[in-house]
Formats: sequence, C-alpha cells, structure tokens
Amino acid sequence: MKLNAPNQVFFLLALLLAILGVLGGFGVIAALATYALWLVLAAYVVLAAGCLMKGA
Repeated sequence: MKLNAPNQVFFLLALLLAILGVLGGFGVIAALATYALWLVLAAYVVLAAGCLMKGA
C-alpha cells in the first residue's frame, strides 16, 4: 500500500474538525463538548482517507 500526501481540501477539513474537537474538549465551545472525541476521531479518519486515496 502506497501512501500519498493529502490534498489541501482533506488537510483543511481534518484541521478544522480537530480544532473544533479540541475547543470542545477544553470547554471553549460548550455546545461541542459532548462530541469532542468524535470530532477528533473524524479528523483522523478524514486525514487517513486523504493519505490513502490516490490523487486526493
């Protein structure tokens, strides 16, 4: 299996999800506190998918 660098869209989407998850985890955005772990997990999945897809 060959890994590729994710394109900018995948990277920025993963970064946004990770930032929202971290802010929710620290309680800065209280509405996201319940979903903080899931947001960070989704960021990891999006970034991993971007690395695995060819041309993405």
